[in-house]
Amino acid sequence: MAGGRRQAPPREEVLAAAMAMIAERGLEQLTMAALGREVGMSSGHLLYYFGSKDELLLRTLEWSEGRLGAERARLLARPGTARDRLAAYVDLYVPDGHRDPHWTLWLEVWNRSQNADAESAARERQAAIEGAWHRDLVALLAEGVSRGEFRGVDPDRFAARLRALLDGFSIHVAIGLRGTDRAQVIAHVHAFLDDALFAS
Repeated sequence: MAGGRRQAPPREEVLAAAMAMIAERGLEQLTMAALGREVGMSSGHLLYYFGSKDELLLRTLEWSEGRLGAERARLLARPGTARDRLAAYVDLYVPDGHRDPHWTLWLEVWNRSQNADAESAARERQAAIEGAWHRDLVALLAEGVSRGEFRGVDPDRFAARLRALLDGFSIHVAIGLRGTDRAQVIAHVHAFLDDALFAS
C-alpha cells in the first residue's frame, strides 16, 4: 500500500544481488551496507536475516551451487557418450577466468572456515557441496567403465584424484596465475584423461 512499509525482497533476490555484486565489483566491495543499498534493505535487516557475513557468503555459495547443480544434471542427462559428458563436466567445473565470481566466492568461504570445527554445521554444508560434484562424477565414470568407454578404473578413487587435479588447476585460473588460463587448463585435463582413461 502507498506510503506503507517496504516489503523485504525474497532471500533468493538478495543472494542473486550478492552474486551479481561479486561478479561486477569484486568480493572486496561486497559489504552488508553496499548489498543493503542494492536491494533496498538496511545492513541491520540483512544481519537479522543472515546472522553474519559468513552466513551470507555461504548461503550465496549454496544458491550458486544450486544453479550449477541444475546445469550439471542437465548436461549429464543428455544423450551421447560418457566421454562427451565427462568433457562437459570438466568444462562446467573449470572457472571462466580470473576472478570468476563463483570460484572467488568458493575460495573465500573455504578461507573463512579454516578455523571452524570439522564437525560444524558450516563445514557440513560445504562438504555437501563437494559431495554432489563427487557423486555425479563417480556415477559418470562408473557408467563409462561399464560401457567399455573408459579403462577399468575404480570410479570413486579416480573421481577423487580427478577432482583434486581440477581444483588445483581451477584455483590457478581463478587467481590469475600466469600460464594457467582456462584453455590451457582444459587442455591439460584432457591430456590427463587421454592417458588415464582412454589409452589402450
